[in-house]
Amino acid sequence: MNITIWNENRHEQKNPAVSEVYPKGIHGALAEFLTEETGVVRTATLDEPEHGLTEEVLNDTDVLLWWGHIAHDEVEDDIVRRVQKRVLDGMGLIVLHSGHLSKIFRTLMGTGCDLKWREADERERLWVVEPGHPITEGIGEYIEMPKEEMYGEHFDIPAPDELVFISWFEGGEVFRSGATFTRGRGKIFYFRPGHETYPTYYHQDIQTVIKNAVQWAGPKNTPAPVYGNAKPLETISSKDVEEEN
Repeated sequence: MNITIWNENRHEQKNPAVSEVYPKGIHGALAEFLTEETGVVRTATLDEPEHGLTEEVLNDTDVLLWWGHIAHDEVEDDIVRRVQKRVLDGMGLIVLHSGHLSKIFRTLMGTGCDLKWREADERERLWVVEPGHPITEGIGEYIEMPKEEMYGEHFDIPAPDELVFISWFEGGEVFRSGATFTRGRGKIFYFRPGHETYPTYYHQDIQTVIKNAVQWAGPKNTPAPVYGNAKPLETISSKDVEEEN
């Protein structure tokens, strides 16, 4: 499987607290553990030509991971449409944390994708609410995070195909933290944890979920739909048509 990890890579350049936690960038941390169990893993960032998401790269990508936050508006619309087309054609997409406001996620959801938030170093407990789902394989009933950014309801997304995780936060809020969607032939998984100043992506259970999600979202050998004017598969009898009229 060919994996591409996209990260806007701006916090790491501007905030020493972030570069201290992720010296190789968030994309580098994700690539490090994904490389252990998957095929080809490449990274791409906002400031590369075409944001690193050329047609050649996307055509060679089975699953795309997306992390963005402060530079959503800088992503070119042509690139968004290019990614959208690949998802509709069967490429998997995993949207992480603040990627909920990315152009690509909002385009695919068709909603504002907004929410409540708070940075208060509070405890988070991600409860598994779909224990039979393959994305939950290898973890317990919940994942406990000692410190994370709070995301709270209402989360302005369409009703998910499957709700896999619900988070509870120390301040009292809850949030739909793991949700799957299907668009065209492509599978999408939104996974909430991953604030840039916390070492979330080094957590073993978080890594397990992302690894599972990559396998789940990978393209399957499903039939490609054909649109437009269609020739009949059987002979259409003009007599039958006349009788019906």
